[in-house]
Amino acid sequence: MHDIAFIRKHPQLFDAALARRSLAPMSAQLLALDASKRGGQTELQALQARRNEVAKAIGAAMKSDAALAEKLKNEAAEIKQKIAALEGGEEEGGELFDALSRIPNILADDVPVGADETGNVEVLRHGEVPQFSFEPRDHVAIGESLRLMDFEAAAAISGARFVVLKGQLARLERALAAFMLDMHTGEFGYTEVNPPVLVKAHALQGTGQLPKFEEDLFVTKNDYYLIPTSEVSLTNLAREQILNPAQLPMRYTAHTLCFRSEAGSAGRDTRGMIRQHQFSKVELVSITTPEDSAAEHERMRACAEEVLKRLKLPYRVMLLCAGDTGFGAKKTYDLEVWLPGQNTYREISSCSNCGDFQARRMKARMKGANDKESRFVHTLNGSGLAVGRTLVAVLENYQQADGSIKIPDVLVPYMGGLLVIRNS
Repeated sequence: MHDIAFIRKHPQLFDAALARRSLAPMSAQLLALDASKRGGQTELQALQARRNEVAKAIGAAMKSDAALAEKLKNEAAEIKQKIAALEGGEEEGGELFDALSRIPNILADDVPVGADETGNVEVLRHGEVPQFSFEPRDHVAIGESLRLMDFEAAAAISGARFVVLKGQLARLERALAAFMLDMHTGEFGYTEVNPPVLVKAHALQGTGQLPKFEEDLFVTKNDYYLIPTSEVSLTNLAREQILNPAQLPMRYTAHTLCFRSEAGSAGRDTRGMIRQHQFSKVELVSITTPEDSAAEHERMRACAEEVLKRLKLPYRVMLLCAGDTGFGAKKTYDLEVWLPGQNTYREISSCSNCGDFQARRMKARMKGANDKESRFVHTLNGSGLAVGRTLVAVLENYQQADGSIKIPDVLVPYMGGLLVIRNS
């Protein structure tokens, strides 16, 4: 959400910022809606004052002039209707609010120019791409040959873009999530949370998934939404609060199921576990001060990278360009892991600084004891990591010539000492 006061003062700067995202100027349209809203506020104040006058006049007239009292009662009823109409326009869902809620975040100054993912900039690479003495297979071929990954059974139950994991592969996915949570909580100071995966619309509005991305969400018949990421639940923990800066940063992590319709990805990654309707993810969320958010962004990225380092998975870090940066982010790093079965790097984590964009939508503020006014906090989120994709990466990078999978050293304790997964 954007600050209309800033747009009033700096319309040209706002339009220039939109141009970085290849968007047309919008300040004139927004300022027209703002003027209309402010005019309505003036009218509302005048009606409220007249309502009070009429209420007093009715009491006096009832003692001496019944006809006048009746006339005033009719006027009071009309005023009540007008006030109700104007107050409705002040609520979320008004024209200005709706227009502002559909405009993406303003990009940070160091976000590179670019129209799409081809404009992303590689920041670093870590680890050596594995060399095999045999033709490496993708995770589907590996999992099916182990008889522990079943797409046909999942399709019979739920349709396309689902999978059934069995036996040691199911345990390996659980082990990965437990390892990630233990590291983030035990070493990096994140507080583990077990949040709802069913949320109301206002929670999704707060983090920016609504109204723009409604087609990518699953909604129940009684108006609950299944979360596309636990960023939604975790970030909304700061909703409508005024926090003491001494409480910040607040760092949360959660392992949850996530649900996406993948409406905009028809035909993409239809094979395997890369893009599914249901998947699990360990999420990282930070609530921090504006002054510290840039440093917190780098810290969060380092926490996500550490998972890949300890699993000894080769990866690279990409700084997303203007055309590939998500709706709610001002700056995003993608971590891409090497997948031998595809002979390429694929995204496994996005770490984004959203600035005050989500905080404005959620009314999440901070105020110190000596501060005259409250300020909006900054929010950040990142995958630490997407568990299913990490499982894919382990299967493909740790595959052996006989079709077995070596267990990464850090996961052996979580696997009960198991060193290798073999076809049983």
